[in-house]
Amino acid sequence: MQLKLIACNVFQREACHCLAQTPHRVDPEFLELGLHVHPASLRTKVQGMIDAEDAAGIRHDAVLLLYGMCGNAAVGLVARRTPLVIPRAHDCATVLLGGSGRYRAIFGDHPSRPFSSVGYLERGTETYRTEAGSLMGADNTYESFVEKYGEDNTKYLWETLYPTNPDEPVLFIDVPETSHAETIERAKTKLALDGRAFCVVPGNIGMIRRLIDGEWDAREFLVVPPGHAVKGVYDLDQVMCAATAEATTVT
Repeated sequence: MQLKLIACNVFQREACHCLAQTPHRVDPEFLELGLHVHPASLRTKVQGMIDAEDAAGIRHDAVLLLYGMCGNAAVGLVARRTPLVIPRAHDCATVLLGGSGRYRAIFGDHPSRPFSSVGYLERGTETYRTEAGSLMGADNTYESFVEKYGEDNTKYLWETLYPTNPDEPVLFIDVPETSHAETIERAKTKLALDGRAFCVVPGNIGMIRRLIDGEWDAREFLVVPPGHAVKGVYDLDQVMCAATAEATTVT
């Protein structure tokens, strides 16, 4: 297959490792970590990259998006002529841990726990994920969430946005294929300067590898056919679905 990869550079080391081993031709582009803080801008940027491929007449079998829902930025992205494939994940923690099952095991009922990785250490302005408004955008209120998504979904989303225990240890997700003792020590030192406890948890490159290798099980990845757009579901399993582009609205 010939594939296009649009990825956040928080995954740059892991994605490059998988790109070197995949049997497919993959044309990658990486975007700066942190753009999800402004979801509408990130959505516009990614959609522009998708549309530019079509406008140039470049034919790919699929466009791979190495993002999660990422502050609602993925919601509303439209597949024009080429299918889009995106992990069923709210943010990069699920992807770095290898899937939703491992995410549940590590984060449990505390999805707001701070986390980090080599990508955050190298590419981010902060050593770990801290943005309170990252999931849905900073300008929303609790009441507006309830109106859009219902009380139960809002409770989950709000707990994710605003940690109830800011002193929880930062989980450093250490993917074996890109692990270095020096990186872990550097993260530990930086977090100590911030007064934060530190805990290493093993990551898993599998979800990134399966995305790049074209192993798109519907339980793990959403495949958006041409003429359809990403629509948010906002649970922990499906996360998002595909809907006709005309039926998908984003606020």
